[in-house]
Amino acid sequence: MPSALETLVKILKLEREQGYKNTAVMGGLSSFSQNWERTASPQARRPEHLLLVQEISAALRQYDAMGTRDERHNTITYLMDRITNRAPMPETYRARLPELEAEFAARAAAQAAEQGTAASSERPPGDAEAPPRDNRGRRDQQDRREQRREQREARPPRDQTSAAAAEHERRGERPPRDQQGRREQRRRDHPDRRPVVAQPPHDDSSAQTGATSNTMADSGAYEAAHDNTQHEDRGARPPRDAREQGRENQQNRRRENKGSQPRENPRPVMSKPPRGDQPRADDEDVPASYDDFGIESPDDFEGAHGPVKMDIPMPVKLARPPRRPRPAFDPAEAVDILRGLNAPVATVSGVGPKMEKLLNKVGMYTINDLLYFLPRRYDDYTRINYISRLQENMRVTVIGTVRHTEVRIGRNSRRDFYMVIDDGTASMGVTFFGQFYLQRQIRTGQQLRLHGDTSIYGNRIQMTNPEWDYLDVEDLQAVRIVPVYPLTEGLTPRFLRRLMERTINYWADRIPDYVPESVLERADLADLGWALKNLHFPESDDHLMHARRRFIFDQLLLLQLGILANRREWQRTPSIPINVSDETLNHFLNTVFPYPLTGAQRRAIEDIRRDIAQTVPMNRLLEGDVGSGKTAVAVTALAMAVLQGKQAALMAPTSILAEQHYRGIGKTLEQVPPEILPNGRPIRVALLTGSINAAERTEVYEGLANGIIDVVIGTHAIIQEGVEFRELALAIIDEQHRFGVEQRGALRGKGTNPHLLVMTATPIPRTLALTVHADLDLSVIDEMPPGRIPVQTYVVWHSRRERVYEFIENELNQGRQAFIVYPLVEASETMPDVKAAVDEYEKLQKVFFHHKVGLLHGRMKPSEKDEIMADFRDHRFDVLVTTSVAEVGVDIPNASVILIEGANRFGLAQLHQFRGRVGRGGHASHCFLLSDSNAADAIERLKLVRDNPNGFDLAQRDFEQRGAGDLIGTRQSGRGDLQLGELMSPELVALAQREARTIYEEDIDLTLPEHRLLAQRVHMLKDERADVS
Repeated sequence: MPSALETLVKILKLEREQGYKNTAVMGGLSSFSQNWERTASPQARRPEHLLLVQEISAALRQYDAMGTRDERHNTITYLMDRITNRAPMPETYRARLPELEAEFAARAAAQAAEQGTAASSERPPGDAEAPPRDNRGRRDQQDRREQRREQREARPPRDQTSAAAAEHERRGERPPRDQQGRREQRRRDHPDRRPVVAQPPHDDSSAQTGATSNTMADSGAYEAAHDNTQHEDRGARPPRDAREQGRENQQNRRRENKGSQPRENPRPVMSKPPRGDQPRADDEDVPASYDDFGIESPDDFEGAHGPVKMDIPMPVKLARPPRRPRPAFDPAEAVDILRGLNAPVATVSGVGPKMEKLLNKVGMYTINDLLYFLPRRYDDYTRINYISRLQENMRVTVIGTVRHTEVRIGRNSRRDFYMVIDDGTASMGVTFFGQFYLQRQIRTGQQLRLHGDTSIYGNRIQMTNPEWDYLDVEDLQAVRIVPVYPLTEGLTPRFLRRLMERTINYWADRIPDYVPESVLERADLADLGWALKNLHFPESDDHLMHARRRFIFDQLLLLQLGILANRREWQRTPSIPINVSDETLNHFLNTVFPYPLTGAQRRAIEDIRRDIAQTVPMNRLLEGDVGSGKTAVAVTALAMAVLQGKQAALMAPTSILAEQHYRGIGKTLEQVPPEILPNGRPIRVALLTGSINAAERTEVYEGLANGIIDVVIGTHAIIQEGVEFRELALAIIDEQHRFGVEQRGALRGKGTNPHLLVMTATPIPRTLALTVHADLDLSVIDEMPPGRIPVQTYVVWHSRRERVYEFIENELNQGRQAFIVYPLVEASETMPDVKAAVDEYEKLQKVFFHHKVGLLHGRMKPSEKDEIMADFRDHRFDVLVTTSVAEVGVDIPNASVILIEGANRFGLAQLHQFRGRVGRGGHASHCFLLSDSNAADAIERLKLVRDNPNGFDLAQRDFEQRGAGDLIGTRQSGRGDLQLGELMSPELVALAQREARTIYEEDIDLTLPEHRLLAQRVHMLKDERADVS
């Protein structure tokens, strides 16, 4: 049973959280004070106890009459400080202390005399005289023990091991040997933790103090604190029965371990940890009335008050994931179980037709989709963020009560929803721009969970447009890490979480693990079922880390095995071999290119020449930095096909890029001497895009069908129905990441399985490239042609923007052109400090009023974008204001300067791509990186770009620092990119690649018994409405 003082603390906290409205108890605190004083006074065992009760009662009687919130706030704060002994006893009460001490001493002497007489009549001769004992206090203790025993029996059973250990500790006995071993192991694993003494379970409603229960009602605690001197003066201690002596030893051990590690079962309790550099309460010379209660850490009553601390066990450290013997599965039964994962979600209990449609909306069609529908984040209720402790630029999850809501009129008559949320420690303003309709969904008094970034406005902490949902009390009671899933309208977090929990608990231990045990041992990975459970409901951060590691490994392993299987499948259909002699190739290179090729270019040409000479179709990725000379290699590959009388095609992502290739490649191939060609006529190159007229399109179709056209360059129009080739032997795709696998497959289907070369200017680390593009052989052009002038890169501050404008103006006056890149298309209320292209375009027209300024962004139609780029290329614009669409585009040899605003918001490889938009002519070129953040890490990242001209080095740094999230997007798999790409470390990618190739070389068809389930899982991957190639 909680003491009267503990009950009062809860009520005072509730009053504070409710805004000092005198609603914490029925009838108000003034009427409550009378009953409370009657209950608390008998529990006072010392004079200072009784004076404290009287002082509190007097203050509460005046509470109703207080007219302002500040008065009530000060009163509650003072009472809390008195309870925790942070405020001294007033002189008026201290003056009464001697009188009460004499009264308490006389009462104690009378009780001692009465008990001494009774005890002497029963004591055997020769025994030392025992100190007087308070029989009433012992009866109270016994009553409380009986109550706790009944409460333990009523509570649900706990883990047998922890319950048994607690029982042994309660009896003062040693635990069994196996439990002792586990405790010794914990001490070795966590030497920094203090020893913990298990205790019998308490009623959750009774908020106990620290690791023991010390209240005014517990007379035994006061005797231990104050009667030892009497015992020493009166001689030896009397003999006691073994059970009573065991209880006393147990109490002593609890006192010694006060403040130790909390119990295994988490529950809200009051705690009093030592404060900073102050001595522990055990060592302070303070009245026992405060020291024994330990209601709360004094730190939590400074300024804005914190809610009750949670008695939460330390998170389990997990150096290695657990592994258990794999259960025996009949191979046929295991395959059937895996096939059962493709059953529709409607087969899951609790999912009807309406709910099935909602689940389909978020991408869940099958049970397998449910299992791998990962949370977008986790809310850790073992680490609550208090509003009073928030700082600027923190990404946090906050829990609180809505105190106020309103709709405010913002800029351009925009209606914003504003609310004030309070968590008991402080309040915070939250703004949802343009979302006035939230007033119908969020009401005063509701408890919400908010997740987002903090900012400062008017010297106050705030959040703008955070994610939010209604607080589920079950999450707080569970005190665990809770998953937060993507939702759609009509799908509630609580329903989805329960559905996931039922599904995971049912399937996790039933799904056969398809990865061979030998692989898991070598890679030190968790079992599949364990990983699935902790992906959704992790026990700790370490559990989540190991579960994610297994999940990412599986994705990479299955992806590579699927890609390798597809590669083997399409390689079974032979291609047309293209044999080119050394003499013919050298004659072509010396005639067409007036400059010597780099060693990297020649190596790439030799790789292609060797591949296309085989009947096995080539599938090669040509990777080269901006300006490294990939086009020269592509021209040579096209020419090798034509020199053998075959046709070739090149597909580009946009019409403007296709037209650029058409002019450049066509002009180069015109220089090929007809005498080395098989038909003795010049090479004919055609352009096929969506913008050509019907007559031109018909002419191209006919020329391709009868073989008059040797090379066609175009866009998606090349793979449209109606395009037929006489003998297509080679297909080239430029900027391959802009195409999905369906388009690549369609281009391959236009001929007799032609050789395929894909090119990219996006640097990808070799390890990642060989993983994500496991079906492609890799050629890298890692040398730059001689004579290319490097782009000078500068990191500049906001204050230097005008100086940069002056520099750009000077370049424009010399006839040059400039790019100015912004991270956003239009201004965002959620990022008010980030500049946007549309808004700045209006300003820049005034800044560069002597010159023509154009605007290009991704929301324009493709035809509009092509037209603007063509105008810029033809110098109809001097300045192009743009967004990230400028990352890959046409050559503008006359562009000599690029300014990137908000450069800290782009990846390193992306910044390098922007830099490659200039420096393509013979002019000195410049790149300015302007950050909208002064954070040290943001500036350091920009300095990496400034100091490193190599795109592959920058991509590798991006990979090491930020994972593969920004890089794996270069592979479009039809259904979406790999999940958790930002967590794909180089070490894990290399590990999965090595294991996949080991399995593939050992068992290319995956027919061995240990690979049967893996083969079934790879087959499922290919059937999940996604192409893998």
